[in-house]
Amino acid sequence: MQLIDIGVNLTNPCYDGQHEAVIERARGAGVVQMVLTGTSVEGSEQALALAQRHDPAAQRLFSTAGVHPHDAAQWNTASERQLAALLDQRQVVAVGECGLDFNRDFSPRPAQEAAFEAQLALAVEHRLPVFIHEREAHPRLLAILKPFRDRLPAAVVHCFTGERQALFGYLDLDLHIGITGWICDERRGTHLHELVGNIRPGRLMLETDAPYLLPRTLRPKPKSRHNEPAFLPEVLREVARHRGETEQQLAAHSSACARAFFGLPALD
Repeated sequence: MQLIDIGVNLTNPCYDGQHEAVIERARGAGVVQMVLTGTSVEGSEQALALAQRHDPAAQRLFSTAGVHPHDAAQWNTASERQLAALLDQRQVVAVGECGLDFNRDFSPRPAQEAAFEAQLALAVEHRLPVFIHEREAHPRLLAILKPFRDRLPAAVVHCFTGERQALFGYLDLDLHIGITGWICDERRGTHLHELVGNIRPGRLMLETDAPYLLPRTLRPKPKSRHNEPAFLPEVLREVARHRGETEQQLAAHSSACARAFFGLPALD
């Protein structure tokens, strides 16, 4: 059974000095390919460098390149040029993490919207899919995304945590959906239990968003309390249970979906 983790923040300082061990533990858990998330120009450069260093053959580690809405206030023409250069690199497989976050508003909303639109334009230009972050902003995000949708190869709303209206709005626009350990959280994720069955095979992917969102159903819990890709099977188990699928069925179609979405090579 092969799994693909589409969202790993491997550049997070909590992993310093542990990258090889994290990658090996993931492989031991059946996570055979990972997409490392870029959330700023510098962070995107670091994610690509990690992928290149630990997988020079470009078979198992890949990265995204983008500017997160939290950092959108720093977006400028230099950011755009630097990001465009990263998007030409072999192991960069998506534009993002980009989008809108009206929950924390770390950057002004007009700045978030401008940075998001600019990155959608880059995705169109480079013919790459988009890795999207959205919190409490789905109506505005859909309004910005719709004019670009026909020109984009694909787009995924990563770490989906929203309600039914948001999910169906995204599915109606033929977007992909990424599900994390949020679904394992009995305090705030139980609404996802009845929703995940509405995501058809070919549109559903799995992710840890490590080191965040450690699955609360995981036993035993790591002493560090940090999530990592090796714990993706826990997300698989919970999602499969609520979709009425076997873990093998879900692993097969979610991994096939991720490979097609990001253009990842097939492994033996």
